[in-house]
Amino acid sequence: MSVGHFFDTDLSQLRGMTPTRLSLLQTELGLFTFGDLIQYYPFRYEDRTQIHRIAEITDQMEHAQFIGRIRYKEKLGNGSKQRIVAECCDESGCIELVWFQGVKWLEKSLVTGVDYLFYGKPTSFNGQMQMTHPEMEVFKGANHTDKFYQPVYPLTERLRKKYIDSKVIAGLQRTLLGSAFSHIRETLPMEIIQQFRLVSKQEALYHIHHPQSENWLHQARRRLKFEELFYNQLRLIKQNLVRKEQFPGQVFASAALLTNFYQDHMPFDLTGAQKKVIREIFQDMKSGKQMNRLLQGDVGSGKTIVAFISMLLSIDNGAQACIMAPTEILADQHYQGLKKFADVLGITIAKLTGSVKKKDRVGLLADLASGELKILVGTHAIFEDVVQFHNLGLCVIDEQHRFGVAQRAKLWDKNKHIHPHVLVMTATPIPRTLAMTLYGDLDVSVIDELPVGRKPIQTTHRYDSHRLQVFAFIEHELAKGRQVYIVYPLIEESEKMDFKDLMDGYESISRAFPEVPLGILHGKMKPADKDIEMARFVKHETKIMVATTVIEVGVNVPNASIMIIESAERFGLSQLHQLRGRVGRGAEQSYCILMTDYKLSADTKKRIETMLRTNNGFEIAEVDLQLRGPGDITGTRQSGAIDLMIADLAKDGEILKVARETAIKILEEDPHLALDRHLMIREQVMHQRKETTNWARIS
Repeated sequence: MSVGHFFDTDLSQLRGMTPTRLSLLQTELGLFTFGDLIQYYPFRYEDRTQIHRIAEITDQMEHAQFIGRIRYKEKLGNGSKQRIVAECCDESGCIELVWFQGVKWLEKSLVTGVDYLFYGKPTSFNGQMQMTHPEMEVFKGANHTDKFYQPVYPLTERLRKKYIDSKVIAGLQRTLLGSAFSHIRETLPMEIIQQFRLVSKQEALYHIHHPQSENWLHQARRRLKFEELFYNQLRLIKQNLVRKEQFPGQVFASAALLTNFYQDHMPFDLTGAQKKVIREIFQDMKSGKQMNRLLQGDVGSGKTIVAFISMLLSIDNGAQACIMAPTEILADQHYQGLKKFADVLGITIAKLTGSVKKKDRVGLLADLASGELKILVGTHAIFEDVVQFHNLGLCVIDEQHRFGVAQRAKLWDKNKHIHPHVLVMTATPIPRTLAMTLYGDLDVSVIDELPVGRKPIQTTHRYDSHRLQVFAFIEHELAKGRQVYIVYPLIEESEKMDFKDLMDGYESISRAFPEVPLGILHGKMKPADKDIEMARFVKHETKIMVATTVIEVGVNVPNASIMIIESAERFGLSQLHQLRGRVGRGAEQSYCILMTDYKLSADTKKRIETMLRTNNGFEIAEVDLQLRGPGDITGTRQSGAIDLMIADLAKDGEILKVARETAIKILEEDPHLALDRHLMIREQVMHQRKETTNWARIS
């Protein structure tokens, strides 16, 4: 917010603020100061310029506004069912109005013979038009409705019950703007305002709350969104530059081992995307700055081989490497996959997880400390203080969101002399705008193509009534020696019911396939039991795995060719895509079958349609962002990680791109914002909330 103490003033000082309102605004909306209130923006606007005749109003309208007089009113019902019903008419016809709240007040204040302006959602009841709880005010003549747009603010149920609605908040904003206008200072340099033809901060704040025209509203939004995203990106990019300045990295300039691997041992051709990412990593590792790179790649895109090649750069230059996975079974999978490459190159590799016996650890830890052991694959066990490296050069972290920040920081300290390079991998495709905002202080690499020869998974949608046909298809695939996943939703609020669904499903599959060995996997099982069940499936001892979403991340069973997702309408789009990625890991054709009920919402239909149309995780992530919003996708809604007050990452990608480019240009020229012409930016950065946590740092 602008510089100065005016906007730090407590909301209790605002003219007309009652103690009850103040308490509710604090507890329900987190508004404590003038600055908090003025930055509490409307999320939509209602066009109040159009007035309908009552005869024109239909129940197809989202909202309608009309002028009418009360012909009669009566109080009906008792207790909680008490209501006021009134007939309101104009020269074209009549409409019934109903209120269940404020009955006493309406009895006194709603009078006949007066022109009222009503606004609300029309419905049809017993063939007559009706409006429940319309907004109303005495009509003051022709100029009354030239306000253009009425702001609509986010509200809670408790506020509504206490009669604090958008109109009340708009009134508070009007009062505040009256005294605040002269205190609003500019927060962007004139050259940026002129370059992008932005309105002033004063104009933007006035018209965001009380737009005088559609154009003013558009300009106010554009200005405030640009400013918010500009300072968001400036902070992240500055962190990246400062980190590179503060933390030197080991210089890994030799690539002889990598070349040897390419020429003599590479089992397949790398995709263009993989080659591009390896070049980016090599540039980082020989730059003398510590690498802090996020590697995004869809399920099965070949991130692990990129990680191994990065490890070769570390080993070739006299350092060690480690790769961390969130579970033992994933760590084992990485170990088995990398060992065959390490063995042909004569590189020592070992695995350290919670289940490695004490006597086996002694030699492993000694080899690690002496530098004899070059690659360590493991789980959280690597964090332990007894695990000491001779010279750790590269940390690879798989599925970074499964590790806490404090845990990841421990890895930095595994090399006391110079921080290791860090490569963080995720198989969750993140939309471009979200990656910039969440991980803007990291260098981001993307693998956006699948290896050659990988067949796209065929996805189909079936209703519950088609279950017998689906069972017949499963039987057909089992006869070919394939394996099957059947996944049930598990939502915490209804865990008991979901657990029953899972067990009922398990019973019905047992009856349908009495000769087939089944496995079961769910969140209530002990970790060791989960690992045993998964290991049995990996070894083909069980043919059908009935599970909840615990099988979502990482485990590779190339022989599993069918993924059946029960109650698919209860899963988010990214989760559906992650589950689908459990199959299609081998050379055979794989299938994903989405089972649903007949009744589907518009959003569910869009999710299903997207799954049927594309296998591209990044395209799916973009649709998911539009449907659900950024907080749900990244799990940051509760943590407040994406603390944007007006910008919308699903819609404002272009503004974000321009804001980021502008921030980069300024910081490249003036990394410390020391030039006189950047004084305003420097002051704004200093005045931005001190409590802003560095949520973008992920290693």
